[in-house]
Amino acid sequence: MKTITNYRATVLKKTRLYLYGVVMTLGLSTAPFILPAQTKAPLPAVGTQAILGNIDGINIEVAVQSPSAENTPLQIACVFEYNDNDIFAPPALPQEANGMVHLDKGLNGIITGLRKSGKFTGQAFETLLIDVPNGTIAPQKLLLVGLGDRRKFDAEMMKTVGAIGMREALRLGVDSYAHASDLKDGGVDSPTGLVATNVLKGAIDAYRTQVYLKSKQMSNFKPIKKITLLAGQPFYQITGDALKKAID
Repeated sequence: MKTITNYRATVLKKTRLYLYGVVMTLGLSTAPFILPAQTKAPLPAVGTQAILGNIDGINIEVAVQSPSAENTPLQIACVFEYNDNDIFAPPALPQEANGMVHLDKGLNGIITGLRKSGKFTGQAFETLLIDVPNGTIAPQKLLLVGLGDRRKFDAEMMKTVGAIGMREALRLGVDSYAHASDLKDGGVDSPTGLVATNVLKGAIDAYRTQVYLKSKQMSNFKPIKKITLLAGQPFYQITGDALKKAID
C-alpha cells in the first residue's frame, strides 16, 4: 500500500513539473510579442521641429504643427474639388487633427464658403492667394492650391504643387514658407514619404530654374532661406526620414 502511495506521489510531482515547464515555455515564447507594445515610442509633441539638411542654401525643416498656427510669411495648403462636408466627416481626419478644418475655422469659414460657392473650385493646380486678416490665423498669407478630383489623385502631381509653391514664394519676395499637403485632411490615404519627397523635388527644381534665369540676367529674386514641411504627429517620423533621404 505504501509503495502504491509513493508511486502516486511521484507521478503527481512529475506531472506538476511538466505543467510548470509548459507554462514557462509558453510565457517565454510570447514575451517578445508583448514587449514592443509596452515600449512603443510616444508621438512627437505639437511644435516639434527639426532642420534636416540644406539644399542650395535652403534649410529644409519638418515640423509638427497645424497650418493655422505656423508663424510664416506664406503658408501653402492643398484642397481637392469640393464635396459637401468633405473636410468635416470621415474619411477625413478628425477635426481636432485636421489642419484644413483649423484653417477654415480660423478664417471664419471662408475656405468652405469659397469652395461651396464655386469661387475656388479646387481644380488641379488652381491657385488662390489670401491676405490673412490680423487676429485670425498665424500665417501672413495663405496660398490655396487645388488638387482636383480626389479619386484621381496621383502623388506625382505633388512635384508640380511644390513648384507652384516655390514660384509664388519667389514672386512675393518672402525668404521662407511652409507647406501643408492636407491630403489626409481631405480623406485621401496618400503615401506620406513619397508626397513629401515630391513636394521638395518640385520646389527645388523650380528654384534652380530661377537661379539659372538669374545667371542669364532674366530673373531677379530674393533667395529662399527655409522651407518647412508640416506633418501630423503620426507622420512626423515618416516625413522626416523620407526628406533626409531626398536631401542626401
